[in-house]
Amino acid sequence: MLLRRPTAAHSGGPVRAVEASTGSTGRLSGLPPGSRATIVGLADGAPPSTARRLTDLGFTAGTPVQVVRRAPLRDPVVYRVKDYDLCLRRAQAAHVLVRDAQ
Repeated sequence: MLLRRPTAAHSGGPVRAVEASTGSTGRLSGLPPGSRATIVGLADGAPPSTARRLTDLGFTAGTPVQVVRRAPLRDPVVYRVKDYDLCLRRAQAAHVLVRDAQ
């Protein structure tokens, strides 16, 4: 499986594909509220503008993430990344690959 990650943070540079680490991976959009996981990277099919936005928001490989809560109709979802909460639509969160969901 190939993932995307920036070659340099906030540089506006290109995004390149990297090999995923071993282990069970899933999509951030599939995690239930209250679960925690570690970000592996971004899916290879993510549009460049979406990949850039997610990276700028802190969705980078190795970063822990927690699902805080969902809206009543399951969209959008609040995630805790680093020390702040942010809200993403499920379509955006589907581009974030995670492992070790708890």
